[in-house]
Amino acid sequence: MNKRNKYLRKLVAGLKSLGPGLVTGSSDDDPSGIATYSQVGAQFGFAALWTALVTFPLMAAIQEMCARIGLVTTKGLTSTLRNHYPKWILWLMILFSFPAIVLNIGADIAGMGAAANLITPRVPAFAFSVLFTILILAAIIIFPYQKVAGILKWFCITLLVYLAVPFFTDVNWMVVLKSTFIPHISWSKDFLNALVAILGTTISPYLFFWQATMEAEDIQQKGQTLMVDKRMISKMRQDVDTGMLFSNVVMFFIILTCGSVLYPHGIRQIQTVEQAAVALRPIAGDMAYWLFAIGIIGTGFLAIPVLSGSLSYMFAETFNWKQGLDKKFFQAKPFYGVIIISLVIGVLLNLIGINPVQGLIYSAILYGLTAPVIILVVLHISNNRKVMGDEVNGRWSNILGWLTFILMSAAAVAMLYLQFSS
Repeated sequence: MNKRNKYLRKLVAGLKSLGPGLVTGSSDDDPSGIATYSQVGAQFGFAALWTALVTFPLMAAIQEMCARIGLVTTKGLTSTLRNHYPKWILWLMILFSFPAIVLNIGADIAGMGAAANLITPRVPAFAFSVLFTILILAAIIIFPYQKVAGILKWFCITLLVYLAVPFFTDVNWMVVLKSTFIPHISWSKDFLNALVAILGTTISPYLFFWQATMEAEDIQQKGQTLMVDKRMISKMRQDVDTGMLFSNVVMFFIILTCGSVLYPHGIRQIQTVEQAAVALRPIAGDMAYWLFAIGIIGTGFLAIPVLSGSLSYMFAETFNWKQGLDKKFFQAKPFYGVIIISLVIGVLLNLIGINPVQGLIYSAILYGLTAPVIILVVLHISNNRKVMGDEVNGRWSNILGWLTFILMSAAAVAMLYLQFSS
């Protein structure tokens, strides 16, 4: 018992020591991301496992740059854009980000409702969606930033269920190792589409803005006014790397689960998260089914505040509104108004007949188009000594950053081609 308490205390201390990086990375594995990874595993088995190794350093490099910008400037990415770059870049970012993020929120809310309906079939999925939306809004409006951040950290734990699911199934671990370290690429339209989807799901622009803003807000909350030192930078990098690694490990295990359970049994089409859970049940058993469904709900509670919060910060910094999750509602009404509007629209999308999967496709296209532009801007800011002082990019940051830009640009072109070609 004492040993168990000791490990629990270490876990609590570890979570408390981590900052925005863990929440940012974990929120990337939202219900829509889970649907994407499930489809990739069901359709191609273990063939795409190696992508988890490739996307990790790319995600970590870009998110580290965004976090460093937030630390050094004590401002969000949008404020830095507004102060140092042409207005059209800022407006283009908002133009594409608003519909993309709202569609993503709508799909995630629908996924949470559907997963809860699997657990309690007597309650309609939409009723659960409305309930979850109200709970998320209440938490964001009522609790201060530090409390919200603490709650989100604990929701990260729900992602651990996906690491457990494969151990309830029969997995050929030698094939898994081979598929992980020896990349396989099929030059078919379907496989290329899957690679584009993975890139678009893991390297999403809204995460860039959330990361920078949360680092800046974290500094402001702690009342730190000293110059950023090497210790702070090192701690931030550790936090970001932990979050991005956690995100990619979860992605890896979701692909592994569906690749080991669904693919061998000929189940190749998974369009929603509830389909993945239902498909697992007769093959992998009730435990896998329950864990998968519970994880979807937990990731929704984690991701939706990040999605709506990042959008609200974009608008607040653009129009110079009072902002911050530490503010009371009456102190920052427009800021909280954007969060409320985005969540309400997200819920209503489920009423007017918009297919959540189609919504995710559209949001992925919009993310894919804006990501290369935002990455290019992040690279420019993080190499600009007038903004960053001595904390500009090192060699490896630039190498990984430019590689990410090239891959995301190629993904954007491929995405457009695959969507509009016959």
